[in-house]
Amino acid sequence: MLCDNIEIRDGILHFAGQNTAALAKKYGTPLYLMDEDKVRQKCRMYQRAMRRHFGEVAQPLFASKANCFKRLYEIMKEEDMGIDVVSCGEIYTAKLAGFDLCRAYFHGNNKTDEDIAYAMDCGVGYFVADNLEEIKAVEAEASKRGVVQKVLLRITPGIDPHTYAAIATGKVDSKFGSAIETGQAEEIVACTLRQPHIQLMGYHCHVGSQVFGEDVFERAASVMLSFSAQMREKYGFTAPILDLGGGYGVRYTQDDPQLDIEARIEEVAETVKRTCAELRLPLPEIHMEPGRSIVADAGMTLYTVGTVKKIPGYKNYVSVDGSMADHIRFALYGSQYTCFLANKMNEPCNLEVTIAGRCCESGDIIQENVNLPESVKRYDIVAVCTTGAYHYSMASNYNRLPKPPVVMLRGGESYVAVRRESLGDICRNDL
Repeated sequence: MLCDNIEIRDGILHFAGQNTAALAKKYGTPLYLMDEDKVRQKCRMYQRAMRRHFGEVAQPLFASKANCFKRLYEIMKEEDMGIDVVSCGEIYTAKLAGFDLCRAYFHGNNKTDEDIAYAMDCGVGYFVADNLEEIKAVEAEASKRGVVQKVLLRITPGIDPHTYAAIATGKVDSKFGSAIETGQAEEIVACTLRQPHIQLMGYHCHVGSQVFGEDVFERAASVMLSFSAQMREKYGFTAPILDLGGGYGVRYTQDDPQLDIEARIEEVAETVKRTCAELRLPLPEIHMEPGRSIVADAGMTLYTVGTVKKIPGYKNYVSVDGSMADHIRFALYGSQYTCFLANKMNEPCNLEVTIAGRCCESGDIIQENVNLPESVKRYDIVAVCTTGAYHYSMASNYNRLPKPPVVMLRGGESYVAVRRESLGDICRNDL
């Protein structure tokens, strides 16, 4: 199977040890499922690997944008994870969950004055500053309060991770960060060191997402450490922290490689240690920001089949009760997923179909070229695998559709973490 929390029992797809057809009946569809045990397992794997290879002060930070709701932050707190956040909404949710925001890192290329003030009010530990304008705004807000704000600088190392263009973030022309190649990275370092109410704690980079490339993080680490050494020589500042970002890839289909993340972290650590020795730099406190690789394969989405439309000589459509409103990544990137007819897993899959959503939009497609049993019909259950990242967090109310609930699966039990939106919820802010 695609991952180790998926299996077939008595012709029914089971996820995290539980019967998906029964879960669909109990909670209704569309339905986001999250395997809590898998999330915890991945958090512990990152902590174990990073501390073993980078030292006890190394920190994995969960990238909230991958999936964000109150219960998930509670789990991150329980698992002793740090977090990165990109909005006041994520900060508020983490605060509501009782997460210690001293361990939060606030990202974003365009933080407003209101964002900066709110984050400081909430006690966010670190700002990851993207540009000079932000440094000036953070300095102004910190000065008003008479505090010193800890900051990392987002530096663009000029690395191409060879992934989707829309999720590559480390190239020189990225909208994120200050580029080394153009001299802007040095400029922002010099400016930050002059600010009386900012404490520069180090550098951050992020090269992209869904990365399988063997040496992407090694290349980024080498560039960043060389930059750090240059800044030490020029300004006498030795960066205590180096954050290498996130982006390790996950398996959406059988064609995707299996990635041994623990082994990859060891390889990155070897490069970091060797480069530090060559540059005579002390080993910095290393951070990484896994998001997708923690929650993606902990998720599955269930839909109910509505209509089956066969166009002889052309194509076949199986339409479900979900849509691009809760599954946007195919429309955005053409992302590939593995789909099953969850209640008919023992039947041969000899009908090629396009699984379509219910929105009034031709591009509302869940997945193309899917093989399902010819017997597929109304009320069958379609399961889409590896949907724990960038599904709930990117869901919308397009066509005024309510968002699905999130149901957590834990030790053979299930519970609602986010309730299903009602029609009243959609109109709650209408005047």
